Parts: sequence; C-alpha cells; structure tokens
Amino acid sequence: MTGIAEFRKQFGPMMWNGIRHVRNTYGDSVPDGMPASELATDDGVNSKTGTGGLFGLFKKKDGPNPKKTVTFGDAGAVRSLPLYSLIAVVALIAFWWFATTPFGFDDSFKGNVDQQFQASADDSMLRNEARLADGKNGISIPFTDPMQRDYLAACEQAPRTEADVPDAQDGLRNLLANGLSDMPDYEFSEAETNRRLGFIQTCNPADHSQLVGPATMPSPGDTWTQFNRLRTTGFKNVTLWEHTTTSLWRVVRGMFYGSIIGIPIGFAMGLNSKLRGIFEAPVELFRPIPPLALLPLFIVWFGIGDGTAVNLLIFASVWIMVIAARAGARTVKLSKVRAAYSLGASKSQVLCRVIFPNALPELFTGVRVALGVSWGTLVAAELVGAETGLGSMIFDARNNLRTDVVVVGIIVIAVIGVLMDVVMRFAESKLIPWRGKG
Repeated sequence: MTGIAEFRKQFGPMMWNGIRHVRNTYGDSVPDGMPASELATDDGVNSKTGTGGLFGLFKKKDGPNPKKTVTFGDAGAVRSLPLYSLIAVVALIAFWWFATTPFGFDDSFKGNVDQQFQASADDSMLRNEARLADGKNGISIPFTDPMQRDYLAACEQAPRTEADVPDAQDGLRNLLANGLSDMPDYEFSEAETNRRLGFIQTCNPADHSQLVGPATMPSPGDTWTQFNRLRTTGFKNVTLWEHTTTSLWRVVRGMFYGSIIGIPIGFAMGLNSKLRGIFEAPVELFRPIPPLALLPLFIVWFGIGDGTAVNLLIFASVWIMVIAARAGARTVKLSKVRAAYSLGASKSQVLCRVIFPNALPELFTGVRVALGVSWGTLVAAELVGAETGLGSMIFDARNNLRTDVVVVGIIVIAVIGVLMDVVMRFAESKLIPWRGKG
C-alpha cells in the first residue's frame, strides 16, 4: 500500500490535471473526488509539490509555433524562411563562379595570352591612326581587360605539343612579315617579331576546364570589377547612377500619370452602371495589348527619348490601376456604406471616408503589379526608344560585345525590382494597418 500511495502522490496530480484539461476542452466537468490541493495551477505546475502536469502538454501556446510541422496541403502555414533564401542565393553565385572560372591554366600561359591581347590592341590602334590620317573611318579596338580574355579559346588555338610549335611560329612569322592590314608598308622589328614568337606556348584543352567563356558570361569577380568601373567612369561617358536615375524617373512619371488616369476611371466603373458601360469596352479592348506592341507607333508619334518611354509606361500602368480601383470599390461592405448614410454622410464623404480607405488594399496591390510591369516594359522600351537608361546601356553594350556590362545592367534591374516590391510592402503595412481586419 505504501508503494501505491507514493505512486499516487507523485503521478496522481499530473494525470488528473491532464484529464481535467482534456474534458474541459471537450465540454466535460472536472472529475469528482479529486482533492483541490492536488490540482495544478494554470501554468501546469502543482501548487503543492511543484511538479509539472500533463496540462503543460495540452496548453495552447501563445503565437505560432516555429517548430510546427506543416501538413502537406496546408498552404496557409507555409512561410518563406530567410535562411533558405540566403542559401539559394549563395548556391547560385557559387555555381556562377564555378561555371565561369578557368581551371588548370598556369600563370605563364595566362601571361602569354594577356600579352597577345595587348599586342593585338596595339596593332589595332596603329591601323586606326593610319585610317584616320587617310580620312577613312576608324576601326574598333579590341578590349584589353582581363575579363575579355578567353583562355580556353586561346588554348584550343595553341599547338598541342612541342613538335607543333615551329609550325605555329612559322605561320606567325609569315603573318608579321606581311605587315598590318591598311598599313602594308609597316614592318615589325626583329626584336618585336621574336617577342611575339615567344608568346606561342603548348596547351592541351583536355587538361583544362571552363564551362562558359567570358564572351558568353563573365565571372562574378569580373562583374564586380565592371560594376565599380561603371559606377565611377561609366559607359560611353554616362555613369551607372545616371542611367539608373533616368530609368527610375521615367517609371515614377509613368506610374503617377497612369494612377491619376486609372484610379478615377476604376472608381467610376465600380460605382456607376452607366459609366461602367461607357468605359468597359475600351478598357477590355486595350488592356490585353502588350505595351511593346505599340512601341513602333509611339516612336513615330513621340520620337526617341522620354516621350516614348513615359507614354508607354502610362499605357502599361493605366489599365492595371483601372482594374485595381474597380475591384477595390466593389469590395467595400454595404453595411459600412449604409451606416455612413444613416449618420448623415454625403456621397462625397462616403467616397472619401468609406470607399477610398477600404479600397486602398486593392490599390496598393495594383500599384505593386503595375510597378513590376512598368519596370520590365521600360527596360525593353529603352533598348530602342531612348538614348539613356539601363535598357539603353544594355543595348549599347550588346552591340560592343560587352557581356560584363550587360550582366551588370541585368543585376541592377533585378535588385531595383526587388527593392520596389519590398518598399511597397513596407508602405502597405504602415499605411493600411486595417487590411484583412474587415
């Protein structure tokens, strides 16, 4: 009997409190005959012995449990985990670095390739000066940046074995003996000829690896170097900051005018049957048209520059704002409108103090969507419809085979697009605290 009494003393409160919580949860009463002194307090700890009961296991925790297992199909419980997002970004950068980094090339081979590129650039400068002196058009000069040098391509053109080196040297010697194009009388000195012959070195592509060459995709390091260069010296005498601010200013103007036009039309369609009938046909007719399909006409109408870009953004954003405003006007609860009228509110007061605040969530959603569409449309429009801006910079870099500048422009566009969405979400959380609360 002593053992049973000791068992009840130690585990009885824990069991009875667990049963009490379960039965209270499902509507049953507390079991009769249980001494009040053996009942646990609200925090699940017995007031007499201090031991925790089963009540703590059944007690509902305040707030979401971060360790909760998400049941498949419960989409409402899915949350974005920043740690995994960071891992994904790091993995992408690591793969980018691995795919664009040459492996297996020694420093002597890289040095010879660098000197060959520099020599080719020097020759091009001589030909360019000669053509300009004769009144002819200049020629493009090869870039001498390391990021433009494809070591794997140079390895594929190099002799495979030492036995192939003399033939390669003879071919280069004959090429140098014939002089430069546009300068047939130009002769290389013997010292310069021997210096360039020394650049030839054996290389076997099977011993080296590089998935993507710099002409196709620059490495992360080269991209960062070019970003700093664009930030300070720019591209074609225009800095990256100037290109970015020009594009952003166009988006701001396009969104402003698109909202000024679209929101009143959307409210009119949502609040008046006649006005909806008037505007619905043109809205549904023009809304499916891709903005870029009108780019040739806009260039003819407004010329190349801000006129085309801004008006194209107005066309891209106005229909989205019309739909958002119309949806916002229709989501207002009729009980709120009737309550306002019963308190003596006029139509303008109902519009400004009831309909507009309740439509703000839909309007912010429309602005977020319109910003994304406008940003993508602007960059595409600047490819052919502007002389400055990120899209124009990318287009000029493409014509000059500067993939590093193209990649920098693409990354800047992506980062700004993400920041736009983050800023809009933050503004929405601060300006519309009543969203989702009825």
